[in-house]
Amino acid sequence: MLWTVVDMERLVERLEKAVERLETVCQGPGMCGDGSSKGVAQYVQAFDGLLAGPVAEYIKISKEVGGDVQKHAEMVHAGLMSERALLVMASQHQQPTENAFSSLLKPISEHIQVVQNFREKNRGSKLFNHLSAVSESIPALGWVAMAPKPGPYVKEMTDAAMFYTNRILKEYKDVDKKQVDWVKAYLSIWTELQAYIKEFHTTGLTWSKTGPVATEGTKSPSAPPAGAAPPPPGPPPPPAPAPSSSSTDDAASRSALFAQINRGEGITSGLRHVSDDMKTHKNPALKNQGGPVRSGPKPFTAPKPACNANPAPKTSPKAPALLELEGKKWRVENQENATNLVISDTELKQVAYVFKCTNSTLQIKGKINSITLDNCKKLGLVFDDVVGIVEIINSRDIKVQVMGKVPTISINKTDGCHVYLSKNSLDCEIVSAKSSEMNVLIPTEGGDFTEFPVPEQFKTVWNGQKLVTTVTEIAG
Repeated sequence: MLWTVVDMERLVERLEKAVERLETVCQGPGMCGDGSSKGVAQYVQAFDGLLAGPVAEYIKISKEVGGDVQKHAEMVHAGLMSERALLVMASQHQQPTENAFSSLLKPISEHIQVVQNFREKNRGSKLFNHLSAVSESIPALGWVAMAPKPGPYVKEMTDAAMFYTNRILKEYKDVDKKQVDWVKAYLSIWTELQAYIKEFHTTGLTWSKTGPVATEGTKSPSAPPAGAAPPPPGPPPPPAPAPSSSSTDDAASRSALFAQINRGEGITSGLRHVSDDMKTHKNPALKNQGGPVRSGPKPFTAPKPACNANPAPKTSPKAPALLELEGKKWRVENQENATNLVISDTELKQVAYVFKCTNSTLQIKGKINSITLDNCKKLGLVFDDVVGIVEIINSRDIKVQVMGKVPTISINKTDGCHVYLSKNSLDCEIVSAKSSEMNVLIPTEGGDFTEFPVPEQFKTVWNGQKLVTTVTEIAG
């Protein structure tokens, strides 16, 4: 029987899944074989409990949702398994050098990048909010490098996902319970991870006090999948630099420097007097003379590459500009210097998604369900009526004008946003987070607008029972 490469890959994948299931079953002592978990550190066993609990539930529900969510969940699981491998290694090795640790973190970093790239490549997905929630929070896997406060870092990444999980809950709350369960299962991963970190890695990843020092070539000691050859050993650590007399010379130079400083005023006795005819501001003719005039060191300039035979492209090719209706979604993307963009044939069930538009103006006529501005700069938006929400995310210098009514405007991770309300939209709720330079302009009887800044500075105090937050006026 001839085995193809595809067949072998499928076999290895099946074997890996079988091993993962066996590892999940063999959690406690006496449950598998001789029941020995004595070779596994306590915090690795606790992490396995997290994988068997919240993570397994998240994977299960993601498979039920299917499509892009299921694919994304598989990528997240791969990242978590990569983190487990690092935990196993840390439990049996002493802390490595900074450079070696950076290399050991590469697999986790690559998994994070894969998860985030999947979101970027599927912006047209119907489950884009799910992909965004995962993509915004997956950097939490990097807690292993966030000493001395890994727990708060995970909390911050979880908060970044909340913006999108709230949108999912709002959309599916009374429509599809499975989507609500997905949100709860996903967020519980990071909640449980925070508790795990607080118990075992409060100030940073805990390394073993014994055993060899981890190096770039160190691999996780976990057994390879059955039937697969063991991985080749990693490259040896770089040889230690040969001893030299540079440290002695440096010490001597420093001693001489301090000896000169300690001379006090006598330190200037060796300086040469500069007469007026040698000063450029008193003798302008010196500026026009050729040859070196400056006696000081040459200013630093960036080194030029030695060879320009294959210069890297300066800019990546521009994505095509779009203004089209895709199903029920209007897509306006990659528009630059377009001052007359108009969407006029709208319906109540349609939404508009505006992405990466620069120095442009968009007018949306009629009544529409929602509008999202994402990663835009210097964009002007004018619309009639929105029955849901207008969201501005990751943008700069945005101007939004409401001609009719809108119940809610959300501003998130945006610097510079002016919102012009109409008389019919004065009851609009404006929700902001991680944003600055926001102003709301209210119409007056004379047809002008009065500008009111949105607070950015707050004061929080403990009143004995709960935290109370109030707006703080900026002093000065």
